[in-house]
Amino acid sequence: MYDRDDLEAVRDHRSRWESETLEADERKDRFATVSNHEVDRLYTPADVADLDYESDLGFPGEPPFTRGPYPTMYRGRTWTMRQFAGFGTAEETNERFQYLIDEGQTGLSVAFDMPTLMGIDSDDPMSEGEVGKEGVAVDTLADFEVLFDGIDIDEISTSFTINPSAAVIYAMYVALADRQGVPRSELRGTLQNDMFKEFIAQKEWVIPPEPSLSIVTDTIEFAVEETPSFHPVSVSGYHIREAGSTAAQEAAFTLADGFAYVEDCLERGLDVDEFAPLLSFFFNSHNSIFEEVAKYRASRRLYAHVMNEWYGAERRESRRLKFHTQTAGQSLTAQQPLNNIVRVTIQALAGVLGGTQSLHTNSFDEALALPSEEAVRVALRTQQIIAEESGAADIVDPLGGSFAIEALTDEMEAAMMDYLEEIKSIGDGSVRDGILQGIDEGYFHREIQESSYEYQQRVERGEEVVVGVNEYTIEEDTSPEILQVDEMARDRQLERLERVKSERDDAEVEAALEDLSRRLEEGENVMPPIVDAVKAYATMGEIMQVFEEKYGSYQEAVSLA
Repeated sequence: MYDRDDLEAVRDHRSRWESETLEADERKDRFATVSNHEVDRLYTPADVADLDYESDLGFPGEPPFTRGPYPTMYRGRTWTMRQFAGFGTAEETNERFQYLIDEGQTGLSVAFDMPTLMGIDSDDPMSEGEVGKEGVAVDTLADFEVLFDGIDIDEISTSFTINPSAAVIYAMYVALADRQGVPRSELRGTLQNDMFKEFIAQKEWVIPPEPSLSIVTDTIEFAVEETPSFHPVSVSGYHIREAGSTAAQEAAFTLADGFAYVEDCLERGLDVDEFAPLLSFFFNSHNSIFEEVAKYRASRRLYAHVMNEWYGAERRESRRLKFHTQTAGQSLTAQQPLNNIVRVTIQALAGVLGGTQSLHTNSFDEALALPSEEAVRVALRTQQIIAEESGAADIVDPLGGSFAIEALTDEMEAAMMDYLEEIKSIGDGSVRDGILQGIDEGYFHREIQESSYEYQQRVERGEEVVVGVNEYTIEEDTSPEILQVDEMARDRQLERLERVKSERDDAEVEAALEDLSRRLEEGENVMPPIVDAVKAYATMGEIMQVFEEKYGSYQEAVSLA
C-alpha cells in the first residue's frame, strides 16, 4: 500500500526523531491494554507496510467487512438500542418494557431469573429464594402473554438472553406470534442459545455438551424454515470476557464456537448459504478503546475469510459478521458507582467506532443490584448522546486507516487465528470436535483462568489502575438506595402457575410431552413438538424434564466427577 522508498524514509525519520527529539520521560516503563497487550508509543506507515487495501480493508458492506458489515452503517440508521430488562413477575417487567419503549429504546432485551434459565419451574424446591430475583420468572406461555401485553412483536426486535432452556423460550415466542396472528416470518430478534460458551465460561447447563449442541442445531434448522428474520443463536463472547479472558481469547473462542455450530449444521445437511445469514454474535466492550475497536474489525475480517475458505460460503450475507455489544459488567465498581457512567460511555463509544449492530449500555448501579429506573435512563441516554451529539455515527469506520488501529487489528487477527488453529488441532482438523474435546479436557477453563489471575495480580500490584478501587479512593456510603424486588413477586408467580395448571387440558399436555419424547428417541427436530407443548401450557420444567430423562443431568455428572 505504501511505496518502498517512502517507507524507508519514514523509518529513517523515526529513528532520527527518537534520538534527537524524544527526550521526555514517560509515566510508565510499559504501556499495555486491559488484556496486557503491549502498545507502542507511536505508529507509522512502517507498522502497516504489508497492508493490502482491497483484501485487508476493502469498503463497508463488502468482504472482508473490516470497515463495517453494511455500506452506510449509522448514516442509514443507528444501531439498535437495547437495555437488558427483567425482574419479578411478567407484569413488572412489562411495565419496564413499556417505559423503555416510551423513552426511545428500539429493541427489547429480556433477562430471565435463575429458575427459568436452568429450566425449572417457580414452584420447584430448588427455586426457593430465586424467583424473579435476577430476571423475570417464566413458567408457561401464560407468562409470555403478560410479558408482551400491549407490545407489537411484529414491530420490535426482541433479544432473549437464555441458554439451556432457550428452545422452550423460542417456542413460546413462536406460539405467541401464532396466537396474535403475526406471521412467523415477521418475527425479529435474537435467541442467545449458545451452549458452548456455557460449558466454557458461564456454566449454566442442564444436559451434556453433545445433546446440547444437537438442540442448538435443531433451532437453527427450524429458524431457516419458519422464522427467517429471527436469529436462533447469538454466539456469545461476552461471558467469556466476563470470566476473565483477554480480548483476543474472547474473540477467538467466540468465533470458534460459531464455526463449530457451522460444522454441525453442515453435517446435518443444511446449506451454509441458507443458515449462515441467521447466525449472530455478541461481544463485550471493555475499557481499552483501541483494542476493542481492533477486536471488532479483526473479527469481521477473519470471519469473512474463514467462512469462505473453510466452509464454502459464497453469499455476502453468509460471510458478514453481525454482532451485538454490551458494555463490560466486570468493569463496574461498587465503589463510587457514578464513575461507571464514564466507563460505560467509553465502552459504548468503542462499540460504535467498531461498528456494532446493537448495543446495551450497563447502568451505573449494576455492581450493587438490579438497575434503578434512573440508572437505566442514564444508560439509554448515553447511547442517544453518542448517536445524536458526538458525531461518532456520522462517518463509516472513522478510525479506519489509522496506523495504530490497523496495526492493532492485524495483531489481534493473528492472535485469534493462532487460537483457532490450536482448537482445530485439538479436534484433529474439526473446530467442533476441538471445542467438545477442549471442554472435556478443561482447555478453555485453564486459558481463561490464567488470564484472569494475571489481570488481578496486576491490579493488586497497582500496575492496572481501577479508579476508586486501588487509586483515587474516598470515604463513602457503600449502601445507597437500590432497586428492591417485591418479596410478594414469588407468591403472585406461584398463583398464576397454579391457575394455569388447574385450567389446562392435562391430556393434551401429556400427549405433547410424549410426542417430544418420541421425536427425541427417533432423532427428529425437537422444535415442532416443543411449540405444541408450549401451546398446551406445559411448563418449562415439564418440557426440560423430558430432555433430562433422555440424556441425564450434566450437573450431576460433573458433581460426581
